[in-house]
Amino acid sequence: MVEAVDKLKRWVRHGMVKERARILVVGGGYVGMYTALRLQRKLKRELGRGEVEITVVTPDPYMTYQPFLPEAAAGAISPRHVVVPLRRVLDHCHVVIGEVRSIDHGKRTATLTTLATEEEGAGAEQLSYDELVLAPGSISRTLPIPGLAEHGIGFKSVEEAIGLRNHVIEQMDIASSTRDPAIRDAALTFVFVGGGFAGVEALGELEDMARYTTRYYHNVKAEDMKWILVEASDRVLPEVGAEMGRYTVTELRRRNIDVRLNTRLESCLDRVAVLSDGARFPTRTLVWTAGVKPHPVLAATDLPLTGRGRLKCTPQLTIDGVTHAWAAGDAAAVPDVTAEQPGAETAPNAQHAVRQARVLGDNIAHALRGEDLQTYSHKYVGSVASLGLHKGVAHVYGRKLKGYPAWFMHRVYHLSRVPTFNRKARVLAEWTLSGLFKREIVSLGSLEHPRAEFELAAGGKPPTDPTTDSTTDPKGSS
Repeated sequence: MVEAVDKLKRWVRHGMVKERARILVVGGGYVGMYTALRLQRKLKRELGRGEVEITVVTPDPYMTYQPFLPEAAAGAISPRHVVVPLRRVLDHCHVVIGEVRSIDHGKRTATLTTLATEEEGAGAEQLSYDELVLAPGSISRTLPIPGLAEHGIGFKSVEEAIGLRNHVIEQMDIASSTRDPAIRDAALTFVFVGGGFAGVEALGELEDMARYTTRYYHNVKAEDMKWILVEASDRVLPEVGAEMGRYTVTELRRRNIDVRLNTRLESCLDRVAVLSDGARFPTRTLVWTAGVKPHPVLAATDLPLTGRGRLKCTPQLTIDGVTHAWAAGDAAAVPDVTAEQPGAETAPNAQHAVRQARVLGDNIAHALRGEDLQTYSHKYVGSVASLGLHKGVAHVYGRKLKGYPAWFMHRVYHLSRVPTFNRKARVLAEWTLSGLFKREIVSLGSLEHPRAEFELAAGGKPPTDPTTDSTTDPKGSS
């Protein structure tokens, strides 16, 4: 401890680090959490408590491990085990639950709103910093399609994943109890737009879950359900290669899933999905997973952006042309130094985000000490995807796998990547138990309106469920 203090004094005396370095991390996702975790390991233990101040501003008090969202939606993993509590992991950081609205890097200030300011009706507050890590991630990329905002369901958060699971089971309940064939047909039609990881894995897991659930309905069979995947390009899962993409389409179609390539969603007004090939599907479930776009806070900064709205970065993960500003992940356009073609950028995926965060944390520590920065260099090794229980595809290190081996590799890989030993042990325990017992098929839609029964008892009106355009009763059925 004495040696660390003496070292710090020497650095301060030579101007290598300020007496208190205020580091602001915007975002609590992959990059935000892993960078802050790296910083508190590299700086807090070396420089002594209180000499570095790390503030993490995030809208949620947890980091979501998104590759597990499809399994959470299918009930294979508990929702709480898909997220990592930031306050527990970042015990040496100041975690602020709020949203950054704008950044004036010239003045080293960020404007943000917190739960307290919203509760009090106060205006936004200012937060000063010395070093900025901008990692707000991305949001769903939507198109001006009629009816999409009113009827579409996203799939980027754990809340959306669990809400979608409840919704699917509730549609099966509606189909089982109605005498109207039109309502039954719409309830049992599920349309997914987007053939990337999120769309294919969510569709595969939920179709698997719903098919299993039909054994507990006396009048709903697996063949009564229509599952439709709409993809604008000529292939799905481009990350796993053309051959594995074709296998995925074949496997899905073998399960009676209607895969429509080179097709776009043109409208979903009045709960009718109208496709560019002329098909029309009355449906009460339309899941939108057609890509992401940079977080809108990037446009509210004085930092340089690319034509696609991402931050211009250097291979050292600094923001190009700006000092004391860093970025990585979905929000950053990081040059790919391993690519053969000039001007290539790293893909905005979790594999790069986690590795970039480690280099980013190290480079900030190097910068504070006046040391040379590292260059981020990582060659993409491949991808794995689950298509439901015991089904998957993989293209890793040039090797192609499908079926059970790919599904097993998918689970092993993501179990090794999910943060903290606590989460690893809990997820592994749940997988083990799910292999020994039957699936859980219960819908807890009433959790979305926990006060509904009390409000009804007190003489109020039960809430309206926006996904069904109907009044929800206290038990959560529509």
